[in-house]
Amino acid sequence: MSTVTAPMHLMNNYARWPISLVKGQGNQVWDDQGKEYLDFTSGIAVTSLGHVPPKVTAKLHEQLDTLWHCSNLVHVPQQGVLAEKLSRLSGLDQAFFCNSGAEANEGLIKLARRYAQKVKGTGRYEIITFEQSFHGRTLATLTATGQEKVKDGFAPLPQGFVTVPYNDLDAVKAAITDQTCAIMLELVQGEGGVHPAEEAWVKALRELCDTHGLLLLVDEIQTGIGRTGTWFAFQQYDVKPDAISLAKGLGSGFPIGAVVATKEVAEAFAPGTHGTTFGGNPLATTAGIATLDTMEEENILEKVAKINSLIIQKLEQLKEQYPDKVVTVRGKGLLLGVELSIPAANAVNYAREQKGVILLMAGPNVVRLLPSFITTEAEIKQAVAALSEGLAQS
Repeated sequence: MSTVTAPMHLMNNYARWPISLVKGQGNQVWDDQGKEYLDFTSGIAVTSLGHVPPKVTAKLHEQLDTLWHCSNLVHVPQQGVLAEKLSRLSGLDQAFFCNSGAEANEGLIKLARRYAQKVKGTGRYEIITFEQSFHGRTLATLTATGQEKVKDGFAPLPQGFVTVPYNDLDAVKAAITDQTCAIMLELVQGEGGVHPAEEAWVKALRELCDTHGLLLLVDEIQTGIGRTGTWFAFQQYDVKPDAISLAKGLGSGFPIGAVVATKEVAEAFAPGTHGTTFGGNPLATTAGIATLDTMEEENILEKVAKINSLIIQKLEQLKEQYPDKVVTVRGKGLLLGVELSIPAANAVNYAREQKGVILLMAGPNVVRLLPSFITTEAEIKQAVAALSEGLAQS
């Protein structure tokens, strides 16, 4: 194990593992001591095509020699190309590019408020969100998040958010007032424990929004760009949101976020109402274009389905092997959670430290699996075997 100590000039806001990664290729990463690991997290749902994917790398190298940055006072051709691709794949109309998931969700919130106040001419500003959700760490997005631990020490929090239980239609109905402008949700709660939304509930939310003149906002930061088996998770629910947020898998590891909305809603962002210095720069949008092109050219969504089937089979065997420790397996596509009856930390740490397999947690009792879209059957067996040994030691 690497003998890593925290650099004294870095703020101590991450509970980091005692390893320092210096290289990645495909699903493998290496630390500064030369130890190899299987990354079964995709850098938390980011490197969906593996680390340093060749086609994306080649396009970035070309762009590095051409133009890195220009302001959004001029047209950036790559933005138009990427926006068209996202529009075609999502069925929505227009995109705004930023740098991260938190910034994308901040954009969703601002878009919803401004649409209600400037396009619809109302004074509405409240957004309904859900318990155990996670939307980011800016003041607005952590307030939208339905987990008290992320809010601790940041009071006073902004007004305008009402949080209710997930998959509870009556609670949503009771929360709607004449100040409500939108409902915002993840269709699979990742950080909150890998909880998928119920299909009937999501359809009912769409109907509620239509009835009350509200926007349906879907946070696709972790679920989007193929992670759940379709381009976007909402496509599995037979609903069309008014706007979505994207980040994580959009740039194969290069920082990029996006808000994609219907034309009517997007009109709320008139010139001067919202912006970003680095968002949508030529490098970031090139990474996004190359990522989507690679996924289409290589039929990646078909691979996601096959990998999902293999992993579910292995995890169900794990449940049979440890009926007293494995409670359930849930999720969609390659966003999966294994709920345990015991704390997950011991098994996750054992897999990393003893077997060289990097896994995640989603709450104290859930192991979260986020493998890349190029994961092999041998790597699936390696990861599940490491988890199995970790459970045996727990």
